[in-house]
Formats: sequence, structure tokens, C-alpha cells
Amino acid sequence: MEAIKTAVFPGSFDPFTKAHQDIVDRGLTLFDRVIIAIGVNSTKKGMFTPEERLSMIRDTFRSYSEERVDVQFFSGLTVDFCKTVRADFILRGMRNVMDFENESAIAQHNRELDATIETVFFTSPGQLSHISSTIVREILVNGGDATRFLPAEVLLHIQRIRKANNTPS
Repeated sequence: MEAIKTAVFPGSFDPFTKAHQDIVDRGLTLFDRVIIAIGVNSTKKGMFTPEERLSMIRDTFRSYSEERVDVQFFSGLTVDFCKTVRADFILRGMRNVMDFENESAIAQHNRELDATIETVFFTSPGQLSHISSTIVREILVNGGDATRFLPAEVLLHIQRIRKANNTPS
């Protein structure tokens, strides 16, 4: 029996953007399974709770079976999480040269920690290369229209959250 190729796509995903979705979609052309790993850092306060992010991402990929796309929380080292879920690959996206420097350093450290886990990089296509969760959060906080940057399922969750909190859309 051939081994299932599993990749872990780690991040905070606060919020999960169309650029993130693109990486997962493209990852599924190389891997049998992609696990979207939401990093949980108890010292950081995100715009959305980890549970809200999990729900948003699961809804985004609800047409896929859990055997193809799974969403989980993790804390600690990514390579340790990879071992736990039997993933041999870490999936990462790069938008620009600055991302390359940072992602390259992280990949080298991960390789030092566990040489059996390989990092695979996808460069963002031009129309998505400017999308950043940080900037999208700023747009949302300031009442701007983030429709072009977020999957429809994420937008629906944000609308529900705002309605429940009596926050303007």
C-alpha cells in the first residue's frame, strides 16, 4: 500500500484569506491530504477566536472530505505537530522577497530539528500576492470592504459574528 502524502499548512489564519485558500487548493494537486494547522498562542489575542477561525476554514472546505482537507489546532513546534499527524511535508506560501527571507530561515530551522520533514513553498500568483491577514484585519476593523480578499464562507462568518455582537457590517 502506498503511503499517503500529507502536508501541514500552519498559520494563525486570522482571518483565512483567498491567498491561503489558493495555497491549500494548489497543495491538493501535490498531496493526498492537507492539514490546515491553526497555531494557538495563549499570549496573543486575535481578531477572531481560534474556534471561529476553525469554523470559518472548515466551512470554506466543506466540499472536501476530512481525508483530503482537515483543520486542527496546534501549539508548540510545527515539526512536532507534523510527527503527531504523520505528515512529511510543511506547506508554506511566499508573497515576496521579504517572505522568502523569513520562510527560508524557518524552513532551515525546521530541517535542523527534523531532517525527514520537507518544506514546500508556493509563490503567490500576482492577483493574490498583496493579500495579508494583517492588512485584511485593518480593513475589517476600520469598516472597509474586504470582500475581494476573503472566501465567501469566511465573509458569512464575519457577518454573523458582527450581527451577534451588534457591530456594523
